[in-house]
Amino acid sequence: MRANARVVAVLGPTNTGKTHYAIERMLGHRTGVIGLPLRLLAREVYDRIVALRGPDCVALVTGEERIVPDRTQYWVCTVEAMPLEIGADFVAIDEIQLCADPDRGHVFTERLLHARGLHETLFMGSDTMRSAIAAMVPGVQFNRRERMSKLSYTGSKKLSRMPARSAIVGFSVENVYAIAELIRRQKGGCAVVMGALSPRTRNAQVELYQNGDVDYLVATDAIGMGLNLDIKHVAFSATRKFDGRRMRMLNPDELAQIAGRAGRYQNDGSFGVTGEARPLEDEVIEAIETHKFLPVRKLQWRNAKLEFGSPKRLLESLEHHTNNDWLTRARDADDVVALKSLLVLPEVQDRLRDPRDLRLLWDVCRIPDFRGISPTEHAGLLGRVFEFLHGAGRIDPDWLARNIKRIDRTEGDIDALSKRLAYIRTWTYIAQRKAWVDDEKHWREATRAVEDRLSDALHTRLTQRFVDRRTSVLLRRLKQKESLVADVNDKGEVTVEGELIGRLEGFRFRQDKTASPDEAKTLRQASIAALVPLFHLRADTFYNAPDTEFEFTEQGGLMWGTSAVGKLVRSEDAMRPQVEAFVDDEAGHDVAEKVRRRLQHFIDRKIAALFEPLLNMSRDETLLGLARGVAFQLVEAMGVIPRAQIANDIKALDQDARGMLRKHGVRFGQFTIFMPLLLKPAPTRLRLVLRSLHEGLDEFPESPPPGLVTIPHITEVPSAHYTMAGYHPAGARAIRIDMLERLADLLRACDSRVGFEATPDMLSITGTTLEQFADLMQGLGYAAEKGEREKVKPVVELPAGDPEAPETPATEGTQVEIPADTGDTPAEASADVSEAAQPAEADALEVFYTFTWAPRPRRDTNRPARKPEGEGRGPRKGAKGGKPKVDGRKGAKGDGRKPERDQRPAQAPKPQRIDPDNPFAAALAGFKAKD
Repeated sequence: MRANARVVAVLGPTNTGKTHYAIERMLGHRTGVIGLPLRLLAREVYDRIVALRGPDCVALVTGEERIVPDRTQYWVCTVEAMPLEIGADFVAIDEIQLCADPDRGHVFTERLLHARGLHETLFMGSDTMRSAIAAMVPGVQFNRRERMSKLSYTGSKKLSRMPARSAIVGFSVENVYAIAELIRRQKGGCAVVMGALSPRTRNAQVELYQNGDVDYLVATDAIGMGLNLDIKHVAFSATRKFDGRRMRMLNPDELAQIAGRAGRYQNDGSFGVTGEARPLEDEVIEAIETHKFLPVRKLQWRNAKLEFGSPKRLLESLEHHTNNDWLTRARDADDVVALKSLLVLPEVQDRLRDPRDLRLLWDVCRIPDFRGISPTEHAGLLGRVFEFLHGAGRIDPDWLARNIKRIDRTEGDIDALSKRLAYIRTWTYIAQRKAWVDDEKHWREATRAVEDRLSDALHTRLTQRFVDRRTSVLLRRLKQKESLVADVNDKGEVTVEGELIGRLEGFRFRQDKTASPDEAKTLRQASIAALVPLFHLRADTFYNAPDTEFEFTEQGGLMWGTSAVGKLVRSEDAMRPQVEAFVDDEAGHDVAEKVRRRLQHFIDRKIAALFEPLLNMSRDETLLGLARGVAFQLVEAMGVIPRAQIANDIKALDQDARGMLRKHGVRFGQFTIFMPLLLKPAPTRLRLVLRSLHEGLDEFPESPPPGLVTIPHITEVPSAHYTMAGYHPAGARAIRIDMLERLADLLRACDSRVGFEATPDMLSITGTTLEQFADLMQGLGYAAEKGEREKVKPVVELPAGDPEAPETPATEGTQVEIPADTGDTPAEASADVSEAAQPAEADALEVFYTFTWAPRPRRDTNRPARKPEGEGRGPRKGAKGGKPKVDGRKGAKGDGRKPERDQRPAQAPKPQRIDPDNPFAAALAGFKAKD
């Protein structure tokens, strides 16, 4: 830099012509270098200068492109790629306010401090940099430029009301694609511009917008960096973005940088918000409209004087701090993170023999992570590149060719092509580095050719996805009030102008898979023209359909074939639920009412068919008094009610009342009062739905699979749910109610005080193993004592009169012992009883359980301890299986009572009525007869 060289800072808001001014100033010098913040902007400026001076004297140098003619005079570069050693007459840095950027700021700060032209240096950017430039650049001159057009805030607008020539800004790829898809359906299409696009793809997309093929542009904040487009309105879909480390609010100056793209040259522009973005605050709006922002107070800085004597000294120089109040040390960038990752690897440490090796490693670490993969993966790639460069001095061409070939594929969707473009940028960057590959020209052309093919394919996919010429035609025809050709086929697929736009599911219209909830109203209106008459035809078909075409779900939904057409709604009467039909408003009230009535008929008939015994009992006028009360409670419980819940009423029923209830199929079980017909799978499934609906449950319990005798008992599930499903919880499992009563019949014949063992019939009824049966019995109130004994030969019943028969005759129900651990089911074990068994080995043991009645204590401690009738109560005195009398006297030893003080005969007990449903009724009756 010469002593008389000028340093000028051209500052001001957007649309002041700063970049145009810099180009004019550079072309006024013999040589010049201009640094730009984006590769896309560099390509735009390069094309403009080439158009003015021709391609032979203009170079383009970015991380992935290098076009350097032999007679280069003017260098157009990204800021990171600027050649500062050539001694150009003119040097310019655009968007100098990026000195404060946390990621790239240290590069711009370095250029601010050290990049100088021999005759003139120009810094362009926001006026917020005035104080910082004045402090850091002695002798600088300031040139304030005012905006050429007015920029005003217009508030929030829906996408459907967005004016033509608008740009909608998103801050993530997903957000940009979602907005673009919505614009396609509402407005016929849009162009997409993102910083990650290649210049070729970006230029093709911009051409779509600039030539009027589409009136809308969806972009990231990349458009804020000097891209010159014909934009009248900028709408922010969000005011927060992820900056690589966290989500944060955009600063007013950042919003202004993007909003300033509206209104180019002397055409006024506007800005606002859309979608879920909140309206801007008044002070932010004023700052953007008047272009007044807080000045930059700190510039990001990283020491550029690196020491390569040792890894330690290199890291210390990178982490060096400054005492300058205007500068703050930048956080570790990707290159520093990669360097630290590689320096800990033994294979890398072994190759660092002198400063040249360390300098080479640092150059490798500066390869950007275009792929956006994890730091570990990126470091692995860099380590492989360093291995080649350190060993052979060049990257292996075969390895390079394989990696490029793997990327050179143009099939796939937008995401796949975008990933490949990101990957090829890495190899393009490597190919641009001097002396890293053999035949540099070949590899630069090869990587550029792959990028061009991928760029063209991506442009095609973007256009196919986000430019819908059919929608544009429909919009124009609707505005002209022309009729549209709409149709619905027998599969419910709705087409407009021959294009599939959705399908009918029952009586509701659903957009096609590519549709979003915000699809254009015009397309839906076009489909309704065909749907309205179809709704009426379909409603007639629906109303006349047989009940076999309808079904209810376990969560209360109503189905017509595979389509959901309604749901059950709670009413005061659990047996009379109401129906809500799923019908679009466009179908009309008549269609909705017809569908509702048909569904109501279906569910009413379904309840009448499955609960016929219960309904017949409720209508039986011969049931009077207490019998009618019990019947009413059974109807309320839908045919299944725990006996303990109505124990007093059951005990008070006389024989005639019981007989009348039995005629309706009521069974008085030991544990449950129920109607066996209502335990079948279909009534059970409906009972669960109706009871859950009536009780207002958020999630209905599902019916167990049919045919299972026991199911797992989940303690978190209320026991009432098991009762509704027809099961009784006992231990780790719940047993079906009818099977439980069959088991209870077998248990009555057993001595529950002395103890008994499980019989094959018991295991067969419950369908359990011996261990599972023991757990179940404990759940029913029995104690299970585990034991072991030698296996014995099974006892086989011999015919009557057999001389080999034992003296004690076998009676029905005699226990037959089955060897344990045979792996047979209870039924199979029972079938094997009649077969002769081999003598058991002396040391072979079998496991058995002895069960005794051990009821849990009653909760009511104020009442005398007495086991409730019908709930597993132990046998009465003198009943079969009960404790035997010792001498027949009241109070004799062993009967559980205190001994009498004298020998007077015991007073006869007052006769009590015997409950015929008591599990020991037969034994009691026999005992009474003997007395």
